[in-house]
Amino acid sequence: MTYRSGSSWLLIVLSLPTQSATARMRIWRALKSLGCAALRDGAYLLPASSEHQSSLQELADECVRETGSAWVMSVVPATAADADSYEPLFDRSEDYAALVKGWKESASDLSSLGAAELTRLQRKLRRDYDALRAIDFFPGDASAEAQAAWTDFSKRLDRVLSPDEPQDTEGQIPRLDASEYQGRLWATRRKLWVDRAASAWLIHRFIDPEARFQWLAKPSDCPRKALGFDFDGATFTHVGERVTFETLLASFGLDEDPALIRMGAMVHALDVGGEPVPEASGFEAMLAGARERLPDDDALLAEISSVLDSLYTHFQRAKNKGSAK
Repeated sequence: MTYRSGSSWLLIVLSLPTQSATARMRIWRALKSLGCAALRDGAYLLPASSEHQSSLQELADECVRETGSAWVMSVVPATAADADSYEPLFDRSEDYAALVKGWKESASDLSSLGAAELTRLQRKLRRDYDALRAIDFFPGDASAEAQAAWTDFSKRLDRVLSPDEPQDTEGQIPRLDASEYQGRLWATRRKLWVDRAASAWLIHRFIDPEARFQWLAKPSDCPRKALGFDFDGATFTHVGERVTFETLLASFGLDEDPALIRMGAMVHALDVGGEPVPEASGFEAMLAGARERLPDDDALLAEISSVLDSLYTHFQRAKNKGSAK
């Protein structure tokens, strides 16, 4: 939540017995995670909101259970000078600078990490960034600069995870007849990642059950007779805001299947970002581990296909349950 200048405020004043070291540390960490500003030892300030009121009251109740004391109060600045002095207490510039420095240091090591390590790193750094943004109540230039730095770092990480990732193209997606695409050779870049793996599964499961696949060292190796997918210049690739999986859905009239649409949203979120899908992080972690463990893309596709089959069934069941209510 972003707060405007002149926000009202909440103050918690608390005290714990000196022997309660564990409780003191636990409550201090909770205050820090909420983004409280310390006015002095035992007195902490937050912009007022119902969520903050509830969180501070929970901490106050915990202090009392630990035989301490605590009060949560609404605060009105006595003077304009006091009001002007509150917002700077929540300046996150140094915190953003530390994050950006860490991203720059991590960027130099990306090429030495495996897919599973890269995925774990991306997830950890994303959590740290989101946690800071959640307590940046008065975002300014530092926030905007960090957003630009994070976008740049994420693109670098994605390029390592998935080199030769296709760029978006504009244009209409013609509707195709799947019967004319049977028993074909399909080609994409090797070392399958989210969009390529899911697209290959979609092709084999719903478009061309007799499909044969060729994994390319580089897009220029694609045979003329092959149907390329998920690289620049391929027959099927990113179009507008659609990733390749979604382009294939639209091309072959599969975009009326709610379960496939949900899977497309998952692939989209993992490939280029977007509205999160709960199952996405688990699928990404599984794919990263499988890519580290399995010897080639044929074996990887076989394993990923079983997972995607299960996800498809799960999404179908979820849709049916929703329709039955």
